[in-house]
Amino acid sequence: MTEVTIVDDRFYIDGEPTYKGRSYRDYPIEGLLLNSRMVQATFDDTNPETRHRWAYPDTGVYDAERNVQEFLAALPIYREHGLLAVTLNFQGGSPEGYSKEQPWINTAFTAEGELKPDYLDRMRRVLDRLDELGMVAIVGLFYFGQDERLADERAVIRALDNAVTWLLDRGYRHVLLEICNECDVPKYEHEILQPHRVHELVERARSIRDGDRRLLVGVSYKGNSIPRENVVRVSDFLLMHGNGVSDPDRIAAMVEEARQVPGYRPMPILFNEDDHFDFDKPWNNFIAAISRYASWGYFDPGQSNYRDGYQSPPVNWGLSTPRKQAFFRLVKEMAG
Repeated sequence: MTEVTIVDDRFYIDGEPTYKGRSYRDYPIEGLLLNSRMVQATFDDTNPETRHRWAYPDTGVYDAERNVQEFLAALPIYREHGLLAVTLNFQGGSPEGYSKEQPWINTAFTAEGELKPDYLDRMRRVLDRLDELGMVAIVGLFYFGQDERLADERAVIRALDNAVTWLLDRGYRHVLLEICNECDVPKYEHEILQPHRVHELVERARSIRDGDRRLLVGVSYKGNSIPRENVVRVSDFLLMHGNGVSDPDRIAAMVEEARQVPGYRPMPILFNEDDHFDFDKPWNNFIAAISRYASWGYFDPGQSNYRDGYQSPPVNWGLSTPRKQAFFRLVKEMAG
């Protein structure tokens, strides 16, 4: 089985640092985790009022099984280019890239926090395939567009307990746990998912064990935000986002600021969402992150037609646009 571990500020896979011996433009790549946001790999919308929005053009209907199968087929292509991690989520993300209202229902949890078997089956197949390919899964539990589907705080805690226990029971060792996506977006309805209390869930997840095993745990912040002390002190790695940051110098500064937060000690810093590209330029958000020894993650909401990205169903999971191709070219160049 594939196993991800952390030694100081480096990621290791199966006992070896990632991208062993690699540098890019004299920036060390060894120990980083180049990644992409693929949270719609397990997407399904159970709201009959909105499900039609995600219909495949060739069939006129949305098909969650087709979606996951096409994602599984694309995974070896990502791996061949040197990508080592993808971000998933038990509650997905906006299927429009960005949304003001989110009436659809895409969640692995019932209102009481129990796990839905069909959603769990799709997640299982994705995690199993990543494991086979030697890749890491950054697995999020909660998303601000769907957390209201959980009835109350007890349901949130039950959902966390059930999901973490399921991941441990299946023996997964290639999982990094992201408690919630962008905890500081002011749309989370449950207080325990908000910035001043989310560290409680980090601690709870870390306390759940299978023998001597536990998951490595963190929580992400919105674009241009720096992790807060309460989270830094209890996390295994720090998650940040570059959305809204158009100046690569700011990405570099964010990494330096994160290392100054009280409670920081050597640990990986990881961007797992950024919607800025310019991959053909010598200085962009991706390169700025690695220049400060932080991992970087691609978030592709699409271009003229939002469905040509990786965020919005029905997703074309291939390297189907110039933007996708440019990202994977740069990953391949870095990874060697």
